[in-house]
Amino acid sequence: MRKIFVKTENYKRFTAAVMAVEERGAAEAGMLLVHGEPGYGKTQVVSRWAAEVGAVHLRANVDWTPRYFLVELHKALGIEARGRAEEMFRSALKVITTSNLPLVIDEAEFTLHNSAQVLEKIRDFSDRAEVTVVLVGMERIQSSIARHKQISGRIAQVVEFKPASLADVAQACELLAEVGISPDLVAEVHRLSGGRMREVLNIVAAIERVAKLNGYGTVGVEHVRDVPLSHDWRTRTPLMVSTRGAAARGKGR
Repeated sequence: MRKIFVKTENYKRFTAAVMAVEERGAAEAGMLLVHGEPGYGKTQVVSRWAAEVGAVHLRANVDWTPRYFLVELHKALGIEARGRAEEMFRSALKVITTSNLPLVIDEAEFTLHNSAQVLEKIRDFSDRAEVTVVLVGMERIQSSIARHKQISGRIAQVVEFKPASLADVAQACELLAEVGISPDLVAEVHRLSGGRMREVLNIVAAIERVAKLNGYGTVGVEHVRDVPLSHDWRTRTPLMVSTRGAAARGKGR
């Protein structure tokens, strides 16, 4: 499978929201919230953007405290973490302000513990450095942050990641697969994946294995009718193409 980044509709909406934050009127409203169910590509899209712009990218931990966060931030900035929390804040702020580095915090739910002390510290960086801060979390994080008015008021844009469209999946199949995938099988990839790009990648890889084993240049539904293309861990059943060309899971549903 080719290593190509697919610019889905979620990616386009995310980058448009970043642009809106960067062009904001109120300097202190520099935060962007990204949320959605697992598998819709949040981390992949935000990681790609962070690498492109040189953002500081951190993944929050369940046991983060404000000091723990500052230590991790110093590591990401490549500076020594020493002194009291106030001194660490000032040294990190100087680097971020001078370099105009955006901040990305993945698994942002973990910044809300203990009255959102860590997220308050992140807000301080956003306010003082006036840089873009991207918070990435699960689908319920927006309502959790809404309880903290000082923080929610700083969020200029919210992007909910949604299931990939059929067009997204077709583009992924075309760009990523090293074999041809027929339109009817593309539709099945979309259905079986539930619009989760993570699952799309797994199914495309499975299709490629079938093609290589059998010497197919192009793969259609008829070539993979009895082949499990993925697995539903919740129901413990294989995911297979529909024998009717309509919705089905396992041996047909």
